[in-house]
Amino acid sequence: MAKIQKIVPCLWFDDQAEAAVAFYTGIFTNSRTVTVARYGEAGTEIHGRPAGSVMTVAFDLDGQSFTALNGGPHFKFNEAISMQVMCDTQEEVDRYWSALSAGGPPEAQQCGWLKDKFGLSWQIVPKALLDMIVDPDTQKSQRAFSAMLQMKKLDIAALKRAFDGRQ
Repeated sequence: MAKIQKIVPCLWFDDQAEAAVAFYTGIFTNSRTVTVARYGEAGTEIHGRPAGSVMTVAFDLDGQSFTALNGGPHFKFNEAISMQVMCDTQEEVDRYWSALSAGGPPEAQQCGWLKDKFGLSWQIVPKALLDMIVDPDTQKSQRAFSAMLQMKKLDIAALKRAFDGRQ
């Protein structure tokens, strides 16, 4: 039996688990669908799903295990939880921002946050920003933080200019 990751986030969808997994695994490298489990006759009176329909999809995104559940319309995603994507370059920020926001709500959220077409929130974060906001020079870190608050998609060069006091 394959080693199972100890903590696995479960993402609740109405009935789009397969489509969501295909979307996410198409964006992130080192990603795959692991298994698909289907509803049976047992419990139909509780779950209300047709026998044979997809119940869960186990999948990996860049080595992180997840489960997607077709649980019905009872729960929706909200901003209380999001997936953070740590990026090394602006090109990576741009690529993930563009791919994950495709088909989602047209209005971008602040500070690197976006919602995908399934309503899941993502934060596209340059690793350089993390270094800037924890810098012991509070004037520099606060300038970078203030610049970030004005952005939708994060711009590494603009954050660095603010950090360095060159706005």
